[in-house]
Amino acid sequence: MLENDRYTYRVTWSEEDDEYVGLCVEFPSLSWLASTPETALEGIRQVLTSSLI
Repeated sequence: MLENDRYTYRVTWSEEDDEYVGLCVEFPSLSWLASTPETALEGIRQVLTSSLI
């Protein structure tokens, strides 16, 4: 199991940014914008991994 697998993630559409936004419930200040929901999820997981190092 990866270190960041124990967190809760959400991907939603942002009308303002016209992109999907990946979020982590436990770290509300972190986010990642992407053109697809899959990329938004991958991005927020990478951001969280980088933040935990």
